[in-house]
Amino acid sequence: MTKDQIGSAVISEAVTIPTPGEFFAAIDDHGQPNWTQMFAPKPALNTASRDQMALMLGLLVADGYIAVEAQDGQGVKNTGKEIINLAKKLNVSQTVLGRGNSISDFAENNDWSALREELEATQNEVKLSMIEQKDKDLVILVSVGAWIRGTQVAAEFVSKNYNPGLAGLLRQPAIVEYLLGELNKLPPKLRDEPLITELRAKLGTVLPLVQTKDRAPLTPEAVNELDAAMTSLVNAISGSTKES
Repeated sequence: MTKDQIGSAVISEAVTIPTPGEFFAAIDDHGQPNWTQMFAPKPALNTASRDQMALMLGLLVADGYIAVEAQDGQGVKNTGKEIINLAKKLNVSQTVLGRGNSISDFAENNDWSALREELEATQNEVKLSMIEQKDKDLVILVSVGAWIRGTQVAAEFVSKNYNPGLAGLLRQPAIVEYLLGELNKLPPKLRDEPLITELRAKLGTVLPLVQTKDRAPLTPEAVNELDAAMTSLVNAISGSTKES
């Protein structure tokens, strides 16, 4: 399987999950977030759990996009370093490790457009490496982690700056259904891990929030509930007790 085929291995033909960068660009079109305030570096993850590491990789990829939006070069470099450190623990290929140098170089030159592309390429390289080393079940967890962090950031911003256009961006029932379905298809040993069980339960409660009647935007109350659910999951994945 090649990098060009990675999308079909992760996303069904009927569902396209936007990258955090695409999601954040849509938010920029409807509002003016203070991305600097939203960038919250995570403590290094200390765990031997491969499923938690895969989810954390997704969170970090989303954090990288937030740092790019904030034009925080040092934040991008630090996040890239954490991504590579976790990737090493998951025994990914040397191709992925080489991405760390590219991220650092682009950050030094404040090349934000190239950084967005490099973050997407890094995420895809991680997934491809997982497939090649027979860790295919972890691939969906990287996507889930990135989606959770991106949605958490968006929901937090919308909850503080509510308007229907912004709230409409959070209406993603097809994505939630897809991710929940993929988690439910994991092998029983992985599917029943406490963190994965919590993920499945939370996504189950989130689905009714984003399945609005007549495709209406989420209400302010639903946005707040979504924000709380995503923040809880970010904290569970990162091992944090503080709000992100």
